[in-house]
Amino acid sequence: MSKEKGLKEFGLTSLSVKNATTVIILTVILAFVGVFSYKKMPAEAFPEIIMPQIYVGTAYPGNSPLDMEKLVTRPLEKEIKSITGVDKITSTSSQGFSAIDIKFDFSVKPSEALRKVKDAVDKVKATATFPKDLPVAPTIMELNISELTPIMNINLSGDFSTDILKYYAELLEDKIEALPQISAVDIRGIQEKEVKVNVLLHKMEAMEISFQDIEAAIANENMTISGGDVIVDGIRRNIRVVGEFKDWREIEDIIVKQEKFNIVYLRDIAEVSFEFKERDSYAREFGSPVVMLDVKKRAGQNLIEASNQINAIVEEMKNQSFPENLSVTITSDQSEQTKNQVNELENSIIFGTILVVAVLLFFLGLRNAAFVGIAIPLSMGIAIFILNAMGVTLNMMVLFSLVLALGMLVDNGIVIVENIYRLMDEGYSPLKAARYGAGEVAWPIIASTATTLAAFIPLLIWPGIMGEFMKYLPITLMIVLGSSLFVALVINPVLIGLMAKLNTKQVRRVAFVFIVLGVLLLLGSAFSGGNMLIVTGVFILINPKVFGPFTNKFQFGILPKLENIYEKTL
Repeated sequence: MSKEKGLKEFGLTSLSVKNATTVIILTVILAFVGVFSYKKMPAEAFPEIIMPQIYVGTAYPGNSPLDMEKLVTRPLEKEIKSITGVDKITSTSSQGFSAIDIKFDFSVKPSEALRKVKDAVDKVKATATFPKDLPVAPTIMELNISELTPIMNINLSGDFSTDILKYYAELLEDKIEALPQISAVDIRGIQEKEVKVNVLLHKMEAMEISFQDIEAAIANENMTISGGDVIVDGIRRNIRVVGEFKDWREIEDIIVKQEKFNIVYLRDIAEVSFEFKERDSYAREFGSPVVMLDVKKRAGQNLIEASNQINAIVEEMKNQSFPENLSVTITSDQSEQTKNQVNELENSIIFGTILVVAVLLFFLGLRNAAFVGIAIPLSMGIAIFILNAMGVTLNMMVLFSLVLALGMLVDNGIVIVENIYRLMDEGYSPLKAARYGAGEVAWPIIASTATTLAAFIPLLIWPGIMGEFMKYLPITLMIVLGSSLFVALVINPVLIGLMAKLNTKQVRRVAFVFIVLGVLLLLGSAFSGGNMLIVTGVFILINPKVFGPFTNKFQFGILPKLENIYEKTL
């Protein structure tokens, strides 16, 4: 007891050692939650940056760019400039159209920016000088780059007419748009048809008919209206009068003007035809025309999962609904690049983990290296769970941060494990050594972790779009290092206290448990986890005869010599 009087305890560590069973269960839960979160975490090539950017588009056909600037663009710009938080306004006035792009500070939420712009546009519309005869109200929408850029193109081609290709494209469009990860599917490369009314001006003037008369006649005839309700056999039924055109030829028979017995039909003053619209998009693959579907992903959804489901839909349609001679190909698939980046960074993390554990093995021995090395997957699992709960995607910056944190997250574990083993060598029981060993160095490693995290705070408050992109680096590092501190103070002492005195036979049993769990994971198609557990189990079995002699020679032969050389040099 006299020995223990001078030793300190850390409350959290002592509590965890006293409730070891709870901590073991918590560790298993955290491991499973981390793996599950990693599997479900949305994957993207780059961080998804939602800019508070609003677009206002106003169509006013028949007006020159100068008139659009004077009547529409300038009044809207003047009112929008008075909004707080506006960073930059860019406007373009063209023939019959005005486009205004408003960028806000990142301190303004996109939903708030959209509301402010809508209020400003409504104020301008209420003024006397703003045009009241706009065909449609100004379009106000939030610009999200990730939802505007297609994640892939699906091309349909073959010995078919454009109408048939369009029909198959629409079948595919309906299937893909039903996916929760997809926001929209646009069809390009088709030429839509429209009804054209070519007015004969001299006949129209001779019969004293204006363009407004023709427009009103067509609009009033092509209309379905409600006829109210009527009670039939005690049941109230709705009546509607259907007046929509079923055939474009019916438009020729519209009565434009009627005075007594003089009836003027549309065919008397105009030529009606059903023709192709002016082409507004082209789609080609290897120089040949195709019908193309632009698939756009919803913000925050898993790109790789979306790509896999779309590929499954395409294969299903090719096998069941499409003819054999219809060619369906996928190009510009962003998920391929994302998969490659994620796989490369995953390999870097695994390779880095192996190197870190190898270094620990030579300096600390297998048992100490195992206790320290377990902090790597646990800390990353906890960090991924927290990041996923925060809505962060698995992107290049997050994975790069995990690689960067590899060497730092074992520091706390090394200090804790070595101090616990020092006390065990002095004669303390494993559980007491775990309590006192962690308590002695708890505040120093907390202070050390805090100083490391403090260095990344400037990156966290970096303003502008670059700051929004780079903030994922400090956020990930802070969460990972905080998780490693939790593992070092709560989980590592419990594991050492329970497993430090395992004999050779018990260690072999642990190795076989790893191998069995790895085989079960392989059978469940979890190849990465299964392979790692099997390799770990095999490594534990062969270590005493294969790697043990090398580590012993390094620790008790090479290291003492280096220490002697260093001492003589001093």
